[in-house]
Amino acid sequence: MLLAIDTGNTNTLFAIHDGESWVVEWRIATDAARTADEYAVWFHQLLNMQDLSFADITRCVISTVVPQSLFNMRNLARRHLEVEPIIVGEAGVKIGVGNSLPNPREVGADRLVTALGARLHYKGNLIIIDSGTATTFDVISEKGVFEGGVICPGINLSMRALHEAAAQLPRIAIQKPEKVIGNSTVTAMQSGVFWGYVGLIDGLVRKIKEEDGRLFTVIGTGGVASLFEGASETIDVYDSNLTINGLLEISRLNPDN
Repeated sequence: MLLAIDTGNTNTLFAIHDGESWVVEWRIATDAARTADEYAVWFHQLLNMQDLSFADITRCVISTVVPQSLFNMRNLARRHLEVEPIIVGEAGVKIGVGNSLPNPREVGADRLVTALGARLHYKGNLIIIDSGTATTFDVISEKGVFEGGVICPGINLSMRALHEAAAQLPRIAIQKPEKVIGNSTVTAMQSGVFWGYVGLIDGLVRKIKEEDGRLFTVIGTGGVASLFEGASETIDVYDSNLTINGLLEISRLNPDN
């Protein structure tokens, strides 16, 4: 079985693939100080709940945008799972996506992995909108080349900043309000956050299309992307599995690692 680990700034995803399909996924808050042994205790308990063990894991692929966590993730794979992990971005690891940026190393591993996952199922030129800690808009050519994009604060980050910076504004949950004009502080904030992000998404997608001139398929992914389904006018399809499918493909592209 393959263990795919995707470490983001907020959450870390552990997903297991049995060779035919994804068996199970778990998430844990990202903490760069968490040791390999601490991860092992948590992971071992969850495996037991699925009648699995460390011995069932025969391969591991890791993508991280938190460099400080890589040491412990690698140790988890080596010491507890007894496998040598494939690390996205390390020398010799094939990613399967081209990169036309002047400084290719500036692009986070997660964005390239997600781009690869999208290329497996969608053809033509793509715009990938990934809603996580940051909201990113990535442009991928029909030849599978990462051409650049846009990075914005994520919706949860914006909500937290609003609450922390304004003494009388509460922390709220993200949800689609019934009306744009709120009749209370909470509904006004919900409307501003939700419809503000829908406007951000649609406005930027239209700007990208106008500036570029090509036809694009627009894909929404990430933790909160599904919230915008039916509200955004520019997202064509929602697919939450782009990143883990990209990690699966990287494991296949690097059979000897």
